[in-house]
Amino acid sequence: MATDPTTPTAGLPTLAERKTSSGSLSIDEKDPRVYDKDVSDKEDGSEVARDLEVDVQQLERLAQLAEQISDEEAETIMREVLEEHRQVVLPPPSCWKSCLQLHYRHDPSYPNTVLEVAKRFFEDPNLKDDPILYQRTLKELKMETALIVHDSPYVEVRAVVSSEDDPSTPCSTVRAWTIGLLFACTGALINQLFSLRYPRIEIDEIVAQLLAYPAGTAWARWMPNKSINLFGYNLALNPGSFNRKEHMLITIMANVSFGVGYSAYVIVVQRVPTFFNQEWAKQIGYQISLSLSFQLMGYGLAGLSRRFLVYPAAAIWPRNLASIALNNSFHANTNPIVNGWKISQMRFFLYSFGGMFVYFWFPNYIIGAMSYFSWIAWIKPESAILAAVAGTNTGLGLNPLPTFDWKYTGHLPINSNRPFDRYGKQYKVTSVVDDNGFYDQAAYEAYSPLYLSAGQAFLYGSFFAVYPATLVYAFLYHRHEIVRGFKSLIKRKDPRQDNKDVHNRLMAAYPEAPEWWYASILLLAIGLGLIAILCYPTHTTVGALFMGLALALIFVVPIGVIFAVTNQEVTLNVLAEFIGGVLFPGNALAMNMFKSYGYVVTARTLRFASDLKLGHYTKINPRVLFISQTIATIISTLVAMSIMNWQVNSIRGVCTPEAQAKFTCPGTSTFFTASVIWGTLGPIKMYGADGPYNILLYGFLIGAALPVIFFFLAKRFPNNKVIRGIHAPIFLAGGLNWAPYNLSHTWPAVVIGYIFQVHIRKRYIGWWQKYNYVLTSALTCGVAIAAIVTFFALQWSGIEIDWRGNSIVGEGCDGTGCPLLPVPEKGYWGPGPGEFH
Repeated sequence: MATDPTTPTAGLPTLAERKTSSGSLSIDEKDPRVYDKDVSDKEDGSEVARDLEVDVQQLERLAQLAEQISDEEAETIMREVLEEHRQVVLPPPSCWKSCLQLHYRHDPSYPNTVLEVAKRFFEDPNLKDDPILYQRTLKELKMETALIVHDSPYVEVRAVVSSEDDPSTPCSTVRAWTIGLLFACTGALINQLFSLRYPRIEIDEIVAQLLAYPAGTAWARWMPNKSINLFGYNLALNPGSFNRKEHMLITIMANVSFGVGYSAYVIVVQRVPTFFNQEWAKQIGYQISLSLSFQLMGYGLAGLSRRFLVYPAAAIWPRNLASIALNNSFHANTNPIVNGWKISQMRFFLYSFGGMFVYFWFPNYIIGAMSYFSWIAWIKPESAILAAVAGTNTGLGLNPLPTFDWKYTGHLPINSNRPFDRYGKQYKVTSVVDDNGFYDQAAYEAYSPLYLSAGQAFLYGSFFAVYPATLVYAFLYHRHEIVRGFKSLIKRKDPRQDNKDVHNRLMAAYPEAPEWWYASILLLAIGLGLIAILCYPTHTTVGALFMGLALALIFVVPIGVIFAVTNQEVTLNVLAEFIGGVLFPGNALAMNMFKSYGYVVTARTLRFASDLKLGHYTKINPRVLFISQTIATIISTLVAMSIMNWQVNSIRGVCTPEAQAKFTCPGTSTFFTASVIWGTLGPIKMYGADGPYNILLYGFLIGAALPVIFFFLAKRFPNNKVIRGIHAPIFLAGGLNWAPYNLSHTWPAVVIGYIFQVHIRKRYIGWWQKYNYVLTSALTCGVAIAAIVTFFALQWSGIEIDWRGNSIVGEGCDGTGCPLLPVPEKGYWGPGPGEFH
């Protein structure tokens, strides 16, 4: 039966008094309490439904729930909500320890219309002069209160996440563990195997989730209904129908395996003769301790950050919603008609998946020109200026019709992510290091400074700006929640006491995974890292570990809050490289260690936190989640390391242009290049007082100032929706989409986003709630499965279609990256030998 969570206000119905249809709000249909007819009036009801982002049927149920909330209770809760969403007003002390604490301040996901209604109710002195308008406003306020208490105020969450739970549903079953660990190992094997190949193939959680359903249903159908005794526990081999909790647990276990590859880059760069060629890096103890240190450290931090990134209702984590929608489509028991559409979510998914599977072949294999539709540059292929402005390969992508594909200065190409030398060629990093991988000053002076394209320089400037912007923004808008969270953490207070939204109340039925469990994982990870650094000749001090961890601790909550709300991740790779290059000049290996503990650990923390939120949404026992993620992480890491060692030992010419089966290691080569540029050459040569890109350091000042400017503009113009909607870190993060990407990769998303997130969401909210995220997951699955089939059926064997529709992509100045200015007659530009140091 469904759980009855403790309600935060008196007189509200428990969930046992309510019925549900696909997770929508409802109450007992025989309840005699009826809401006033004027709110059910078609015209008034439609307006309120638009404000609350519900359909008319949901509005009727919501109105009945609102009847059971007193005026005083509604005013108390909505006053708190209004105060929490004021950008420049400090919430009163009475709100600091509120029973709900649902939101972050400056929350762009919260409906503005609801806040405007609340503001009018509390601050309009003339509202009570119109009794009819006052009553309607109060009733709308009470309906929003009912929405907050009994479901989620965020329509994105309401669309896919059920507001009820049955704790008796089996989750930690032999079936779920077997399939989950099998998928975790398979995912680690495939992703690691092809991470060194070009072209590469990569699978993610959406593929695992798609394949888990037939695996689980086949198990339920054919596995004998027997039990086994294991460590005194009687475990059923077939507990019945394959259910949604098992399905999601399998998905989460598989998902932890998809991020282990980056730690392998560090070891491959050390081992392979093409790179640093360090024999000692072959030792299994070093590889296992280092890899597990990266992975487990991220998991430990994720568990300790739950009160900031998982439990708050405002931590939506939009990236999880498509996975939940896909899960719902497989396990839905009802099929309500919305906006005249009768098709079930499962059938809609299959049709959309099939359509994208077929369509994928055209832009990605048959007609490559559809993917890079640089039609303006093709008009005059030899024009460097036209290619620079409108090109989709190496230009700026100022093209109104740039692509039909779903996925996606001076002497140098305008928008390339490659480093260049003074001859206009790709920078040869091996020309400035000695045999041990350390910086060689004489070789550098005989070769060349390093130069960046305009797009790459702008990218780095944007990175420099977004880091201080993130910290300043977090201080201005989220300092109270962060301080409150740390105080609660120090006092070892149960965070579910501070977060009383419906999902936290439902999760109260399960025993919590205590934070000391995660702290123990973190300490274990630190110990493994110390073993790797101190017991092997890494040429690195333990400072690389602890300073990298400090960087992660500083940024993980600010970045996580932004990521959880906006789905925009600010990665720390450039900052970690910059600081690491300054701290360890001339030592690329030490810089790699610092970068991994700063950047990689933060990225893994956010991935694990996202999975913890996914388990929170789908009501998986937190202790089961902890054990399953820990075991899956350890096993998948060991599998990935085994495959990596086999590749390096068995593949002929691995990581060279002549490598067997195209295992040329493009990703690892990029990692090695970054290691030499930032760790060996160092940031001082590029950004120091005499560096060619010194001006980019002003990005740090711009990034620190911009949130402050918008903060006080919002204070000066509190009713300006444009200013109120500006999110400074996200604004600056737009610059991170350059080199090699450009406007051609982002403009299609603007069009698609407007159609579904504005037009359809505003006019057909029922359709949007039922199908929007199902469509997202279907298209993503279609692309993923089609890419796998294309790779193994055709690209693995080298079968390509050689015709104009594919070859035109690499032709002309857009394909080759023509510079606007030629190389001077002397053969190079800039300072010559002996003129730079």
